[in-house]
Amino acid sequence: MLFGLDGVEIGLLIVFLTLFAGILSGFPVAFAIGGSAIISFAIIAALDSAGLLIHQAIDTSSEQYRALVAEGLRPDTISVFRYPDLPRIGEPVFIQGWETALDRNVSFIVNRINERVLAGQSIETLLAVLMFVLMGITLERSRIADDLLKTMARVFGPLPGGLAVSVVVVGAFLAASTGIVGATVVTMGLLSLPTMLKNGYSPQLSTGVIAASGTLGQIIPPSIVIVLLGTLAGDLYSAAQEQRAQDVGCSDALTYLGEPAVVSVGTLFQAALLPGILLALLYGLYAFGYALLNPSKAPAVEMGSANGEIITRNEALTWFLGIPAALIIGVIVLGQVNIVGSQSVRVDSFSDAGQSASLRTNVSPQCAEAMIELHGQSAWDAALAEQAVINEAGGVEQARELTPEERLERMQERIDNAPPIGTGLAVGFLLLALWLTVARGVAPTANPRPLIIGGIGIVLAILADILLMGPTMRPGVRTLILAIPLALALYGCAKAAVLLGRNELLRVVFPPLVLIVAVLGSILGGITNPTPAAALGAGGALLLAAYRRLKDQGRSGMIVILTTLSIVTMILIGVNFDLRVNRPGADLQSWLAFLAAFSCFLFAMFGILYSCAVLWLGGVLTPVVRETAKVTSMVFTILIGSQLLNLVVISFGGEHYIQQFLRSFDNEFTVFLIVMLVLFILGFVLDFLEIIYIVVPIVGPVIYGGTMDPKWVTIMIAVNLQTSFLTPPFGFALFYLRGVAPKEVTTGHIYAGVIPFVLIQVAGLTLLALFPGVVTIIPNLLN
Repeated sequence: MLFGLDGVEIGLLIVFLTLFAGILSGFPVAFAIGGSAIISFAIIAALDSAGLLIHQAIDTSSEQYRALVAEGLRPDTISVFRYPDLPRIGEPVFIQGWETALDRNVSFIVNRINERVLAGQSIETLLAVLMFVLMGITLERSRIADDLLKTMARVFGPLPGGLAVSVVVVGAFLAASTGIVGATVVTMGLLSLPTMLKNGYSPQLSTGVIAASGTLGQIIPPSIVIVLLGTLAGDLYSAAQEQRAQDVGCSDALTYLGEPAVVSVGTLFQAALLPGILLALLYGLYAFGYALLNPSKAPAVEMGSANGEIITRNEALTWFLGIPAALIIGVIVLGQVNIVGSQSVRVDSFSDAGQSASLRTNVSPQCAEAMIELHGQSAWDAALAEQAVINEAGGVEQARELTPEERLERMQERIDNAPPIGTGLAVGFLLLALWLTVARGVAPTANPRPLIIGGIGIVLAILADILLMGPTMRPGVRTLILAIPLALALYGCAKAAVLLGRNELLRVVFPPLVLIVAVLGSILGGITNPTPAAALGAGGALLLAAYRRLKDQGRSGMIVILTTLSIVTMILIGVNFDLRVNRPGADLQSWLAFLAAFSCFLFAMFGILYSCAVLWLGGVLTPVVRETAKVTSMVFTILIGSQLLNLVVISFGGEHYIQQFLRSFDNEFTVFLIVMLVLFILGFVLDFLEIIYIVVPIVGPVIYGGTMDPKWVTIMIAVNLQTSFLTPPFGFALFYLRGVAPKEVTTGHIYAGVIPFVLIQVAGLTLLALFPGVVTIIPNLLN
């Protein structure tokens, strides 16, 4: 053996040393990965051909090995790490020669690229990367971050450490709207760092809070890291659990687990929300606590008011807290007593299928034993009892087509039990009422008459729904009845918008906040998957940037506003009307609704094209598209190059060797800690893309093949990668900040400043490990 090491170990060292050398060579990382794969394969093949790489494999013909198999141990669990005293035989790392391995790799890479890059199931989700990158770069180039930083500084500046807290708030806001770490760190470094230093903030706190807040884009959705990690984690978890089920004698993972072995990017977005908020909260608390202990290094700074009108405490409590809380609680209470609720009378054509047992019980004895060990004896006994009841009833009741009489009976039952106020109308007018309430609080001395008229319109709409409209009323008639109340409400809201515009905080925060809520709400609420939501975000970012550009030029942004309204109108028409005009018996109201929706669609397309033209003529669109193409091309090129590198590791048994080492530990949490430590160390020198596509596929079958929740595992990895962005001396966020920091800020200041935030990250990881419910509570509630 060369240097006393196993041939596979030497091969792994060659691969990783070649990869590091390629990254440090100065070549673009996307090409360095693919090049390192080719070079490392050539070196390993040459050494193997020379007889210098010898792998000490277990002698499967020995008596000791046969005895272990006879005891019931599976061959794949017998390794040199768990049983080091077993007889071994020396063999080359390429058992059938490097030529065969090369031929297999070439054919495999073609299939793998076709599966994961060009035409596989994950390609639709990967398209979300393009859309989110476009959304983030557009918002970053439109200088929305500038306004956010200035406004938040005015809001939080008077507090101890207020400027640092404002940086954390803006960092979280930009993370949810852009998700690009480099752009966020550079932007906040250019805008906030000089202001903080000028006002007496210590360089350590200033640089630390900027670098840490900039990395929140790694975890707060919509995060590109989670999109990329999620597409990979879903495949790894499904395959690992299928293998786990077969290893214990069950036919598939659904039988063994009692639920599908599926984890989606949308579910991971739900899981990442609270951990991201937790980290931002810990950052803000540290900055505030630091200021209390060191007031001279983080003084309170008066940056001016964000509101042009003085608001008393009682007015603020009344209009910003008391009345909004009463309205929200009132709607919730009315929903609980069936006054507000769904008025749908739609009835399925088929009856519901009977409920099956909680676990499949018609399994082999070996599988039954494994399921009892996994779920517990009580769960198995309950499933047996459920199945016995089902069998006595003649088996699971199959769905059948309902007769016309049964459908009419069920429809009449829905009509009789329908609440007087529909959920959609209640929620919609609740939002309008909150809009009017906040406007009154922002400008308490303004003429309240328009707001009162808007409130009267809301009350009339509610009364009309109770007294005049029933669940079977046609949408067209419903629209005519609500026309006058809605016109009054919208008149009041239009006047309220003028009042809200006087408040700088609302004027700056509200537009991107609406976009974030629309994107994340559609994903977290399960309305759509990340790709259409990302497209919505990209289109909304173009509209926001165009509106900002028009205002800077002193031009009217009415076309952009009308475009937004047309999109909202189109959605409302689609929800309330049946637009399938090609169906038999389509009536006049369906045609009118279709024509209205189609007109809104055409105007929306015109508005988006108009916005693109405004940005193009303003010199904004070209660099945005160029940067988006550059980032997206880098991601997909790294994906292809990482597949090459993975195949090299697989070809000489490196992947199997690493997995055997990890499986030699009896405690799966110990294995996970080892993997997390390795990822943390690799994060010093590798970008998150290389770690996701090179390291995670190797260790994934082990860490996703146990009992740990895949959502928790994935979010822990994402937070770990975020930590590596900060850790000296190679944290990427530190390099971004060093490039834009003033001369008086040294590298030592930056390193010293981020160390407390690295410890906060570790504390956050520890909290997530001790309380995994922080990760799983939102997905469990929503799903």
